[in-house]
Amino acid sequence: MSSELKRTLNLKDSISVVVGSMVGCGIFIVSADIARQVGNAWFLLLVWIIAGLFSLSGAIAYAEPVLNIKEDGGQYMFLKKMFNDLTAFLYGWSLLLVIQTATIAAVCIAVGKFLGVIFPKISSSVYLINLPYFHISTQQICALLICILLTFINSKGVKYGVLTQNIFTVTKVLSIVGIIVFGLFLGCNWDIISSNFINTVHFSDLNFSNLEIISAATVGAIFAMVTWNNITFISAEVKNPEKNIPQALFWGVIIVMALYLFINVLYVFSIPIEQIKTAPEDIVPVVLMKNITGAIGEIITAIIILISACGSANGLIMTGARVYYQMAKDNLLFNSLGKINEKTNVPVNSLILQCFWAGVFILFCGNYSELLDYVIYAALIFYVLTAIGIFIYRLKNKETIKNKVNSLFGIFFIITGSFIIYSLTIHKFANSMKTLLIIATGIPIYIVWKKYKMQKTCLK
Repeated sequence: MSSELKRTLNLKDSISVVVGSMVGCGIFIVSADIARQVGNAWFLLLVWIIAGLFSLSGAIAYAEPVLNIKEDGGQYMFLKKMFNDLTAFLYGWSLLLVIQTATIAAVCIAVGKFLGVIFPKISSSVYLINLPYFHISTQQICALLICILLTFINSKGVKYGVLTQNIFTVTKVLSIVGIIVFGLFLGCNWDIISSNFINTVHFSDLNFSNLEIISAATVGAIFAMVTWNNITFISAEVKNPEKNIPQALFWGVIIVMALYLFINVLYVFSIPIEQIKTAPEDIVPVVLMKNITGAIGEIITAIIILISACGSANGLIMTGARVYYQMAKDNLLFNSLGKINEKTNVPVNSLILQCFWAGVFILFCGNYSELLDYVIYAALIFYVLTAIGIFIYRLKNKETIKNKVNSLFGIFFIITGSFIIYSLTIHKFANSMKTLLIIATGIPIYIVWKKYKMQKTCLK
């Protein structure tokens, strides 16, 4: 076993990781739920604009720690340098326990869901094990197999993981562009546009209560964008990271913003808002493609979403394991997780641990929307904390810091993120408290682990 990663990823690969990790199945699913929460087409588009600007401002703000904190580990290392080991550990702990692994589980479950469109026996209601308090469906088994397969591919070397990522990313971006162009030419309907937009919203509707609802509704949109920071996790494998990672963050988020906004414009130009709210299984593009092409549109949409979800899962699997590897190198996790396989030059043990815990989510939760709530609340807390840390790091390193990003991006990111966290706490209190409890369990684990490591060092 080796202990060092190799720099093999260029700018195109890095952009592919950003876009590929971000574009999963969320864009095809969450618009229906957002529409139900906000009630009209204007607010639906507003939610996606807010989520896009939030993600872009965060990506630009994150360029500053990328340029100034040279150590590998991405956001984990940023928090360590900005605050302390405990804060960094809590982030890595939350990433392993819920943020990364639950996202992987949710995306793999979505793969199973859309495979069910093509193969009806793959379903959440077709059980292989059906006990009074526990059951496993064919959809869950399919999701688990996808997770294991993608982990296996990534365990064979970063070149295989990146090749898989590039193939999925190019295919799904072209597919989504195809849906947008095809839909705009054949699906747009003036009567629907008029019904969705004219006299549906008044200025008085933008009150504080509705802003809270809009803010809470951005959970789905942010979930569809939340993984743009994953490129920082693999900074040790990016060539010229000070140049390539900021560019990958910016252009990757810009590409995804454009795709997401255009496809939602297509939805509200082609489908009555009530049909968006009631789309079967919340899959809005199925309604769109059925209206244009008939039954074949359902199969085409399922295949596109399958490609998109697999690409997202692959990016998440590839990047997340690098954080646990870095934590182990810092003596904050088991030493075995900090080893690199000599043949493949990847942290195989970290990949296996991540796959195992994502598999636990798949088998014992299996609920896409519940996983979404846990992931976003935890991720937002650490996103906002990292953005605050940018300003703390500036104060700590006045003499040495060289590259500063305009503070307005960080400030907008902090204010917007904090308001969304507040809105989630109010409107989804139970799941928010469960997530806080998961994060908090890391504190006693950290204290015990540090004592164990100190005792072990003293005995040597």
